[in-house]
Amino acid sequence: METKNKKESKKLSKKSSEIEENTDEMVSKSSSEQNAKGHVEQLKRLQLKDPEFYQFLQEHDKELLEFDDEDIDDDDETEMHGDEIEDDEADEFDAEQLDHADGKEVKSSTNVITSAMVDSWCSSIHENRNSGAIRSLMRAFRTACHYGDDTGEDAKSKWSTMSSAVFNKIMLFVLKEMDGILRGLLKLPTSGGKKEMIKDMSNTKRWKSNNHLVKSYLGNALHVLNQMTDTEMISFTLRRLRFSSVFLAAFPALLRKYIKVLLHFWGTGGGALPVVSFLFLRDLCIQLGSDCTDECFRGMYKAYLLNCQFMNASKLQHIQFLGNCFVELIRVDLPNAYQHAFVFIRQLAMILRDAHSSSKTKKSSQKAKHSSKEAHNTKGKESFLKVYQWKYIHCLELWTAAICAYSSEPEFRPLAYPLTQIISGAARLVPTARYFPLRLRCIKMLNRIAASTNSFVPVSPLLLDMLEIKELHRPPTGGVGKAIDFRTVLRVSKLTLKTRAFQEACVFSVIEELAEHLAQWSYSIAFFELSSVPVVRLRNFCKSTNVDRFRREIKQIIREIEANSEYTNKKRMTVSFLPNDPATASFLEDDKNAGASPLSKYVASLRQRAQQRNDSLKESSLLIGQDSSAFGSKIPESDEDDDVEDSKGDAVFSSSWLPAGTPKDKEPTEEKQKKKKRRKELQDETASDEDIVEDFTLSSDEEGSLSDAPADEEVSIKQKPPKAPSKKKGKTHRRKNKKRKQSNQVVSAV
Repeated sequence: METKNKKESKKLSKKSSEIEENTDEMVSKSSSEQNAKGHVEQLKRLQLKDPEFYQFLQEHDKELLEFDDEDIDDDDETEMHGDEIEDDEADEFDAEQLDHADGKEVKSSTNVITSAMVDSWCSSIHENRNSGAIRSLMRAFRTACHYGDDTGEDAKSKWSTMSSAVFNKIMLFVLKEMDGILRGLLKLPTSGGKKEMIKDMSNTKRWKSNNHLVKSYLGNALHVLNQMTDTEMISFTLRRLRFSSVFLAAFPALLRKYIKVLLHFWGTGGGALPVVSFLFLRDLCIQLGSDCTDECFRGMYKAYLLNCQFMNASKLQHIQFLGNCFVELIRVDLPNAYQHAFVFIRQLAMILRDAHSSSKTKKSSQKAKHSSKEAHNTKGKESFLKVYQWKYIHCLELWTAAICAYSSEPEFRPLAYPLTQIISGAARLVPTARYFPLRLRCIKMLNRIAASTNSFVPVSPLLLDMLEIKELHRPPTGGVGKAIDFRTVLRVSKLTLKTRAFQEACVFSVIEELAEHLAQWSYSIAFFELSSVPVVRLRNFCKSTNVDRFRREIKQIIREIEANSEYTNKKRMTVSFLPNDPATASFLEDDKNAGASPLSKYVASLRQRAQQRNDSLKESSLLIGQDSSAFGSKIPESDEDDDVEDSKGDAVFSSSWLPAGTPKDKEPTEEKQKKKKRRKELQDETASDEDIVEDFTLSSDEEGSLSDAPADEEVSIKQKPPKAPSKKKGKTHRRKNKKRKQSNQVVSAV
């Protein structure tokens, strides 16, 4: 019986709740149908009948009593990014109501936003922060950001069309003013803030009544960012949104979308866009803490790897910029960054371990002549290529830069030793002359780690082994060859090994890096013992080589090392402490700060020579300068300088661009024709240069494929036998030679 009574009572309660909901809906419909005057009269009658309840409303809901004709709106929803956000407290401002500023009617079509409407909202917001005008402007902002998304017009949407001038006006006002408006409504500081501030406010009435405006602003701005294609327009929008980054702490889903978009712009953008995106990401990590740093660390590392798959001279500057940004982000949270660094460095160690183990199994299989020799070879080749590729080497350079930047911090210093072991193992993995550029990169990394951590790293054996290769002791049968930029290649072709340019680059690079290594310890009390073995091996090379220019360079560095040994020995004779005494750390400390040792002065001259050589390579390269990004050149000195940003925003949004108008910026036909003509002229110039220099240099086709193509593709390339030339081709070739001779005769005559 009791259970039956309970069931009946539940049914009755459900029916009563349904009746109450229906009555509420009827009441709301009837109230929406009443005019504004009737509502005001009801409030007056309420004050006479129930003064206590009226006083309660004055204390807790003053906006309800200050009802005005302006506060009626047909639509009580604020749409954001395709989703509906409920607003139960206040109706929205209608476009056909009175003008807030002048009291005049602004009549317009129900589906068109006019410039007069936008001006009236802006003026009322500036004068008295009218809530109805703010809501109407946000609805117009939503319409502007989603303009052209749907093919058919939405019957429920009042506003669906606008001109480009109205769009620019809405976007400029909202992006410039909305952060200050939202902070004023929520009574927050004018700038900055932390996630704790937003979490503390999440339960307050102010947040519950205005959070839909915050979400609408951030969500619709994100939507229009995905539609934009102009980098200056995106940069300006991100600069303004960056001031409101703290609000993303309340919306985790929006935060993830913003991080994804910012990472894309940071990794692939041009001009000032990567800098602006990085500053936005850094602000998010500072303000939101661990909610954001983990995702940013992983995302930036992944974006860095995607940019490092291939390498040429034009990408060098961009990759260096990305690495500097990642190192700067580590500063925000060093303990958390250490956890990520440990995991990523461990991955590099495991890849290197697999490559070493496979190379050992390959050697053992070759000795035993095992039947599965081909399987071992393919496995060893795959693991070896995982190490000897740009992605792996750039990862080593990235963590080298991070450890050098934070070597004094206790969180990052322990990572120096495992990274040094990995770099040394990678340099020794394939000790052939073709991979000397890669070995030199590894040696430079080791020298940087040793200098920043003030610890000894045995670099000299790696360098001196390079002088003993047979290619340096043979005459260059490949001719002069073209200059090699070791910064943009990991290995060279077999033909390049026989050129004079390769031999010179190897010897000069070895001398420069060995001098750098020894100069770090040129003030050590044990310099004489440390430099004795390198001096012996350098003298052996000097005796074995037949090239006079190499012999001169080697004799010069030997003289500098011996002079430095005499310099330290004289100072050592005057001290009385033992070698294991802690006082040895302060030996020649004043001279070290002044850079007075012979090796330090010699290294300074070598750096100048290397800089001149790199500059000459840049000038001779056709790639440098075409696609390199001028980072920071378009950014104002102060991001908070509103005057600069306002003038920039006016210039950026003065175009006739609208969202979803064109997926890509279509260039005029004249510009396309000019670009085609310019490209054709460039090709003709390079072709003529190749004809002139044909007798002096080797063919660069094979070297270009080796330097630019990935290692996986490089191994699979097989040369096809040349086909016999046909008679027609022979005739055309003779005609070309005849024309070329005639043109040369004309030029000589002139």
